[in-house]
Amino acid sequence: MSDKKMTTSRRNYLKSLMLQIAAGLLEAEAVEAEAEKARYMEENCPAPQFLVCMAELTDLCKKLHQNIERIDEERYDMSTKVTKSEKEVEDLKMKVVELNGKFRKPVLKRVRMSADAMLQALLGSKHKVSMDLRSNLKQVKKEVKEEVKDAADWRKNIEDKAGMDGRKKMFESDP
Repeated sequence: MSDKKMTTSRRNYLKSLMLQIAAGLLEAEAVEAEAEKARYMEENCPAPQFLVCMAELTDLCKKLHQNIERIDEERYDMSTKVTKSEKEVEDLKMKVVELNGKFRKPVLKRVRMSADAMLQALLGSKHKVSMDLRSNLKQVKKEVKEEVKDAADWRKNIEDKAGMDGRKKMFESDP
């Protein structure tokens, strides 16, 4: 039975039913939110009374300022709680990644910066440091090694040392 496919007309009919139900739920949710807003406004913001006396106006202003301060404190407390919980969530995510052993390598941007610009960025604009690397290199002069000139005369030396006369010369030349 699971191999049978649903016809397109049946699928479209079910889709339209789901959309109608979702639209009805959204409308009910909007009405409920509006009622909640009205209830909150009645509870926290009473209807304004038109006062004529200056003393009553100053009292009303003081009450309003106190309400504003209280609401600001609540907003600040809520925002600190939210940031703290966001940090905790981030830490927990990092712990999960560490436990899994999978590390994502962050994408790094290639920066084209010369050595002088890098030093200036690190040390600040006060320090003028130039890194001319080629001038700091040690100058090495190539020395021509004197090759043994006897290497070209090896045949001659062998011929001279060949035979009894050569052996005699060899022993005589060694002191």
